[in-house]
Amino acid sequence: MKNQNSNCLQVELLIRENVRLARKRRKELSTVAIKQLRVLTRSYGFSLALGDLLYLENGWYVAHAGLLRLATRGHCSGIRVEHVVDACDPAAGRWVFRATVFKAPSSKGFVGYGDADPSNVSHLVHGAEMRVAETRAVNRALRKAYGIGLCSVEELGSLSSSPSSTRESKPTVNHHPANGSHNGQPRLRDQLCLLIRQYNLDPNLVRAYAADFCGTQKLSGASRDRGESFISQLAKAAKETRDSLICKLNSFARTQEVTT
Repeated sequence: MKNQNSNCLQVELLIRENVRLARKRRKELSTVAIKQLRVLTRSYGFSLALGDLLYLENGWYVAHAGLLRLATRGHCSGIRVEHVVDACDPAAGRWVFRATVFKAPSSKGFVGYGDADPSNVSHLVHGAEMRVAETRAVNRALRKAYGIGLCSVEELGSLSSSPSSTRESKPTVNHHPANGSHNGQPRLRDQLCLLIRQYNLDPNLVRAYAADFCGTQKLSGASRDRGESFISQLAKAAKETRDSLICKLNSFARTQEVTT
């Protein structure tokens, strides 16, 4: 009884923390979105602070890390992943994986498939289609195994338009704010959140870097073109020269200390 009460208390504390963080990050969140967050927290123990959930384009999405932590809490017996040879075309960058999640040693397994190619992944991760496909397969299998109705962030096709199609769809003059969606594309703020989570960057330092790069007090005040340029540069640096990027970000921390 004592352990049950302790678990209930921990869940309620996690719910409060998630709601606090959600309202701090996205002040425009609706009452429905907050209610959904409470249910997701209570049902699966997801944590916003750990990056288990992300709010994109008016809906909650679960992250790969959140699904893995859920499997760990549920004492998942194992995950088997294999590529579907007949459906893969390495030369074209097309990969298909089949993942099977075993919740218990005696489980028959929950199967999920994931595919990726240059047309359905972000241009920021071109060349990593194989890893994206594997992650998507694992995510789908885990969502089936644990009854997660949410789509995972890594499965989103809406975040994967090619740079050429994006350029072709833009008008010659673009004065849309950086945080606004445009032609069906995700908000730059959401793209930035994904990068911060993916590469474990300090959000405050990234925002300071963005403001300096764009020449505005906040990223939201920059044009979409300028915001896209910053995100593209940040993604490239995080992927290819992360140590140099961390040094760059730390320089903004020192600047803030001097200003204070």
